[in-house]
Amino acid sequence: MARVWDEALLVRLQRAAFSYLSEYANDDTGLVADTSRQGSPCSIAVVGFALSCYPVAVRNGWLSRADAAARTLKILRFFSQSTQSDASDATGYKGFYYHFLDMRTGRRVWRCELSLIDTALLIAGVLVAGCYFDAAGEGEIRELADALYRRVDWRWAQNGARGLSQGWKPESGFLHYRWEGYNEAALLYVLGLGSPTFPLTPVAYRTWQLTYQWENLLGRDVLYSGPLFTHLFSHAWIDFRGIRDAFMREKGSDYFENTKSAIAIHREYGERNPYGFKAYSRDFWGVTAGDGPMPLHRRDRRFFGYMSRGVPYGPDDGTIAPWAMLATLPFAPEAAVAGTRRLLEIYPQVCRQDRFSSGFNPTLRGNAGGWLSEGWYGLDQGLVAMMIENHRTGLIWEIVRHCSYVRDGLKRAGFEGGWL
Repeated sequence: MARVWDEALLVRLQRAAFSYLSEYANDDTGLVADTSRQGSPCSIAVVGFALSCYPVAVRNGWLSRADAAARTLKILRFFSQSTQSDASDATGYKGFYYHFLDMRTGRRVWRCELSLIDTALLIAGVLVAGCYFDAAGEGEIRELADALYRRVDWRWAQNGARGLSQGWKPESGFLHYRWEGYNEAALLYVLGLGSPTFPLTPVAYRTWQLTYQWENLLGRDVLYSGPLFTHLFSHAWIDFRGIRDAFMREKGSDYFENTKSAIAIHREYGERNPYGFKAYSRDFWGVTAGDGPMPLHRRDRRFFGYMSRGVPYGPDDGTIAPWAMLATLPFAPEAAVAGTRRLLEIYPQVCRQDRFSSGFNPTLRGNAGGWLSEGWYGLDQGLVAMMIENHRTGLIWEIVRHCSYVRDGLKRAGFEGGWL
């Protein structure tokens, strides 16, 4: 009976997560809002999730294929025709795009950075669209998807260096922050290496790996990255099961198994609860990036606003992402379901209209049984929709496995074995 209930719950939560991506999309541009809060700009990463979820909606009968194709084409046409220049109010430059765009005009807002990782998340969705829509009448989707990928100048983004900066601004050039340590940049490097036009040099990937931290944490060996989302984002598109690069061959593991270890560490951390936060347990966890109460101090406690939280080194202020446990379904289904069920039983307010809030902190007293984030975030909803589908059918993984660019990128990074 529980299995039937769990399957029905998963489908309900998945459909509600997907509905964010259609409900908060602009009718003219197809751009999707970063959050449900009024006046929110578009996040290009959320658009990448939306493009990836349209095939999910078709498979589940939430959209017709024709409707999904039309939505996809609207987005691809927008990015294809958008302004690419080094002007401060453009949409992008060198094939990359600014992190946040005006929902109506598609122009840069907030003096934000030309974001390498958010462009990678967008382009991953573009490639999903190009691979999925393979019918005779869907040729323009394939042509635009291919052109958008080929336009990205990954070599320019190296800026003559061995590794990659996190972004660029027209006012000041490349950011001083570089990609260091294992994280969601795995997708960025694979896409950059796979380019047939402006590929990253192979040394870029090796340089990044030199910053990895292999550690024994809470009794488990793991390639360390504190926030849970960093172990999930690349895996939403790439099936890392059984494929290994040189680093993982040496460790006798793979990145999929590493994520399973990271999840086990998060659960063990929740059980040990070293700072005595309310509700933490083996079935209440999910410390990651997300919304937070605000920068404030309460007695011996310090709480933060929107930021990236991590385990076990922190920062940790008792705030979890209610969606995070569910997003681990492909790796630890029993733990994901058990934790999500317990969360919904004790704190049902974290999931309004079947959509999980970005952040929840039960240690801080409030009307919601603790502090609760306002509204929803598109990244959270998109990841949940994709991960539930990868758990149920493996659809996104199957689509991406047939993308020649991703296969080329993985091979140039040194991956071997498994489905490769």
